Amino acid sequence: MSAATKRDGDGAAVAAMSVAAMGVVYGDIGTSPLYTMKEVFSSGHHPVPVTPDNVLGILSLVFWAMTVTVSLKYVMFITRADNKGEGGIMALTSLALRVERLNPRMLWLLSALGIFGAALFYGDAAITPALSVLSAVEGLEVATPAFKPFVVPIAVGILVALFLFQRRGTASVAALFGPVMLFWFATLAALGLWNLLKHPSVLAAINPWYAFHFFAANRTLAFLALGAVVLAITGGEALYADMGHFGRRPIKLAWLWFVFPALYLNYLGQGALILDHPEAARSPFFMSVPEALIYPLVALATVATIIASQAVISGAFSLTSQAIQLGYAPRIRILHTSAREKGQIYLPNINWLLLIAVLLLVLTFRSSSNLASAYGIAVTLTMMIDTLLAFVVVRALWGWNWGLAILFLAFFVVVDIAFFSANVIKVLDGGWFPLVLGGAIFTLLATWRRGRALLYEKLEQDSMPLDAFLRSLAYGGPQRVEGTSVFMTTNPDGVPRAMLHNLLHNKVLHQRVVLLNVRVEDVPYVPAEEQVAVHPLPEGFFQVLVRYGFKDEPDIPAALERCADHGLKYEPMETSFFLGRETIVPRARVARMPRWRQRLFTFMFRNAEPATAYFKIPTNRVVELGTQVEL
Repeated sequence: MSAATKRDGDGAAVAAMSVAAMGVVYGDIGTSPLYTMKEVFSSGHHPVPVTPDNVLGILSLVFWAMTVTVSLKYVMFITRADNKGEGGIMALTSLALRVERLNPRMLWLLSALGIFGAALFYGDAAITPALSVLSAVEGLEVATPAFKPFVVPIAVGILVALFLFQRRGTASVAALFGPVMLFWFATLAALGLWNLLKHPSVLAAINPWYAFHFFAANRTLAFLALGAVVLAITGGEALYADMGHFGRRPIKLAWLWFVFPALYLNYLGQGALILDHPEAARSPFFMSVPEALIYPLVALATVATIIASQAVISGAFSLTSQAIQLGYAPRIRILHTSAREKGQIYLPNINWLLLIAVLLLVLTFRSSSNLASAYGIAVTLTMMIDTLLAFVVVRALWGWNWGLAILFLAFFVVVDIAFFSANVIKVLDGGWFPLVLGGAIFTLLATWRRGRALLYEKLEQDSMPLDAFLRSLAYGGPQRVEGTSVFMTTNPDGVPRAMLHNLLHNKVLHQRVVLLNVRVEDVPYVPAEEQVAVHPLPEGFFQVLVRYGFKDEPDIPAALERCADHGLKYEPMETSFFLGRETIVPRARVARMPRWRQRLFTFMFRNAEPATAYFKIPTNRVVELGTQVEL
């Protein structure tokens, strides 16, 4: 194959991936034109008067917000901080925690920041479907006010159908997402260009002078307007979170060469329309087309918002799965909806909790304008956390000097703080919701992490050293029976509690005893040939280490089958799995966790998915041995 042919093939593949990325990565930010300009000039709590200077100032702010935050910060810098190709808050946190020179308190702070940033994503996952679908359906009001009483019921029906569809998986329709969003962005560009040609002077807004002039002339109002301008960049952080699905290059090319120009053309077109017809500020997006085209545009916008909602819902499923693997959340039921795509998963518990949250938002706020007050604060706080974690990465892992690293931090943090502080004033108007939801999820994740660490520490203290136990068997021990027993353990150098209880009650050991330790690495995937390590021990014992990445699918029987290459043959019908089932009881004396957190951890521990289902262990080969543990 010639070099030219290879380049053509590579180019076609990158182009296809770029189109596919539009359906997942840019769905959220791609629906922002539905409500951003409306919130700035009409529906917000502090509407900006429609004057030529103000319109140009807002358009300039939108352009430079997208340029600085999305193009420079995420596309050019943060997407370079990948964890074996994976992005997102969890990957960035894992990179930051690799820094060896940090003291334990700083490592704890970085970990807490990462957990809180992940928790805030769930607020975004609840608000995005509610806001985007409501704003699309509200286009019907532009066609005729008679639809106004039906907007909320129609939006509720669409959202319920969307969440009911999740159990069937998106593999069959995901291939359509990219082309549909490609058409959506092309429509945005066409609408913007159509209105821009009527008032081409708005192109001058690219000049940052208009943004500075807007601030100099308005000050307080300009600062408050940032709380609405930030709606234009919400969803920009998704391009980093979804990098593992498509790669950095397709995401970068899609943004710089198509998505960004299409979005900004539409904002320019809306600005031109508002200058010519100030009354259009009440719904500039839908009023930018002739009346006869409003219904088709509402239908297309609704489809686009459904795709955007699907992206954040799938993101919530993926983030929860990663949190479980990394030990931040208890095991819950995970269903795989595609035999070919490992990332196509469905988590029933998360799905129904998100649906409840979304419906509460729609029924409580009842309009996109009211709901926009709740949007932005979680996203801007997440962006600030990304900047702080990225600073640690560029300074400690990339080796930037202090001057360059501090310049990086100062430049982006100033922008993040400006947007965040402008949104803080909206806390009482709805911004409390993502903060409360994020705080609650952070408490759950942090409690599980702390409780699990204390539990494993307690189990390790109470265990017997393995080498001493093996030496004792050499002088005679319990009766050995045929077959293989597998004991899952968190401490490969200690005797599992389940084994001690088995010896206490049954007084036998199998001929082959496997001490199985599962470890999740801070990389997305571990190659299959590197997942298993077997270390033979005296007296028929084997230490088996199974390593997974945080996006791998645990499968213990499959891992044991690969042990044959290391001298340990796995016969399913001759193998018994012994699992410990611990019962947490509150500590009567001085506790290392407050009583309320003990109870919360106990509740989560009791309701976690059984290890048999999570690790795909055949239930008819499992023996569970219970014990009580004080925390």
